Amino acid sequence: MANTYLKLYVHCIFHVKTTSVAVQKQDLNRLFAYIATTARNIGADYVEVGGMRDHIHILTVLPKTISISEFVKTLKAESSRWIKTLAPMYMDFSWQSGYGAFSVSPSLKDKTVSYIKNQEKHHTKRTFQEEYKLFLQEYEIEYEERYAFCD
Repeated sequence: MANTYLKLYVHCIFHVKTTSVAVQKQDLNRLFAYIATTARNIGADYVEVGGMRDHIHILTVLPKTISISEFVKTLKAESSRWIKTLAPMYMDFSWQSGYGAFSVSPSLKDKTVSYIKNQEKHHTKRTFQEEYKLFLQEYEIEYEERYAFCD
């Protein structure tokens, strides 16, 4: 085959470090936009970003030139650097070192986008930890709870 064809929808989730200040509600949309722009700048074809003050959800089509780990590492580093310029309260802002990345079928793209856009509604029913454990269980990922949520 002469060309490389790739379209992988990936739902990435990462959390603010427990010792870090959470993102203020008034800064969330700017943070989402910054992360989306950064993702596009490193080659993501499609990006939807949303979340809460303490965690981020991203649905993207990964660029074929970098790994998931490099993609997330870049988003976290760039957004962390950027948010520190917003206000002194963010001076020590940091994301946790880990992340979750889950494949999404093209047939579930719209449902996933809706889920990301409606995070506030979803979190009236369950905490981030409950939500994340459901992802891990649904994708049959073995984990030790004592390590799943530590920095």
